[in-house]
Amino acid sequence: MRKTYVTKVPDRSGVFLLAGRIIAKHGGDIVRANYNHAVDIHTFFIEISADEEQHKKIEEELLANGFMTGSYDDMKIIMLDFNLANRAGAVIPVLEVLNRHQVYISYVSSGERTENGQHLRIGIRIDSPEKTKRLLDELSEVCETRVIDYEVTDKLLDGTVFYVTFANEMRDILSLSPDDAHCVLIRANKLMQVLDQQDKSPMQTFDYIRRFAKFVVDHRGEKFDAKISARDLADDLKMYVIEPPCGSNTYILEHDGDLLFVDGGYSCYLKEMLKLLNGCFENFEERHKEAFITHVDMDHIGLMPLWEKVYMSRDSYVDFSLEHEGKMGFREQNPRQKPYFNLSEIITGYETPDLSNAVVVGDRKDDSLLSFIGNAEFGGYKFDFYQGPGGHVKGEVVIVCEALKLIFSGDIWVNVKGITPEQREFNRLAPFLLTGVDEDPALSRKCREYTVAKFGGYLFCPGHGPVQVVG
Repeated sequence: MRKTYVTKVPDRSGVFLLAGRIIAKHGGDIVRANYNHAVDIHTFFIEISADEEQHKKIEEELLANGFMTGSYDDMKIIMLDFNLANRAGAVIPVLEVLNRHQVYISYVSSGERTENGQHLRIGIRIDSPEKTKRLLDELSEVCETRVIDYEVTDKLLDGTVFYVTFANEMRDILSLSPDDAHCVLIRANKLMQVLDQQDKSPMQTFDYIRRFAKFVVDHRGEKFDAKISARDLADDLKMYVIEPPCGSNTYILEHDGDLLFVDGGYSCYLKEMLKLLNGCFENFEERHKEAFITHVDMDHIGLMPLWEKVYMSRDSYVDFSLEHEGKMGFREQNPRQKPYFNLSEIITGYETPDLSNAVVVGDRKDDSLLSFIGNAEFGGYKFDFYQGPGGHVKGEVVIVCEALKLIFSGDIWVNVKGITPEQREFNRLAPFLLTGVDEDPALSRKCREYTVAKFGGYLFCPGHGPVQVVG
């Protein structure tokens, strides 16, 4: 089995060699290692493949040799700004107080002395928050002192505790358990390593992860500002469109009391979506509800627990089945996308959905850009499923009702020009972290152009963005 160790690099040469010898001695195999001096000068990630007994011996010897980190749950970095008097040696009393309290200084910056004095900015590590007030009280007696708010990812304030500070911040944002915070730390490091190999800034990576998590959390509850619209498709068929600040659009067709959904956003917004749906549909809980899904990305399938039947392609069903078997789904099988997928699982509360309500429409049978795989009916109307070549993700489909001149295009075609400012802000984060949303951008573009040409004049209902007649 594999296990990732977040280790502390001892302050001496040859430490990687020593760690390697310890791991090899007990039969372990180093699968992945990452150390980035520019981010954290002491934290070293080692992913080891070994059996349970071997892991136990490796961990014991790493601990004995000073590699293992302790608990940093209470560790904080505080930025202080001091207004020093205009005289030589004014900084000495400040440093004496910090030394007396055995405070670790991680960052120092001062400007030139002027007639109004001198500003000194110092970043300090606080291991025990209980001591903070006493320290600040004593510093305030020496000179004017204030605490400055800052983002830990803005600059490298403390190379020894950056990762732990980041993990604690994510724990606070997402209300995570210590174990989940540890998982976020490991997955964030893996994502940083992937993006670093593409010459992308490690600090930007951590900043985007933090912003991604904060965006998801900040739009929960009353702040879930989804755009809702409705239109008549026929005398006996009405369509509702819900466009959330992040996650896919959700479409609901209503006919004779029954409801048909197409896609369903993030699972972390299930409570918010239920509130909207109960407001749109009288006796919503008692209604018969089925669904079509265009593909298996987690931002499209959050409402699956609500649906009695879910129609999908064979490949989409296989993707879910792999996850149920403890294997990697299609996104995870791509080393470039796996770290983002794993991190998103925690941030958005994703869990592999139950497949007892799944209905397989059909299989892709040829190499055409849109291959007909089968159909389903709702309200007396036939909906044809065409599977794409996997440019966005394997198993993708567009769903077409010829009688209504209607197409649900999923992420094969999205209306980027019509998205809201909030959606635009969120949509800048995922492509950076995912290193692109498409498995094969060139193939995706080719399929998109073909879809627009084939169904020109149809009402396009995209995975993201407003409904629009195209072509």
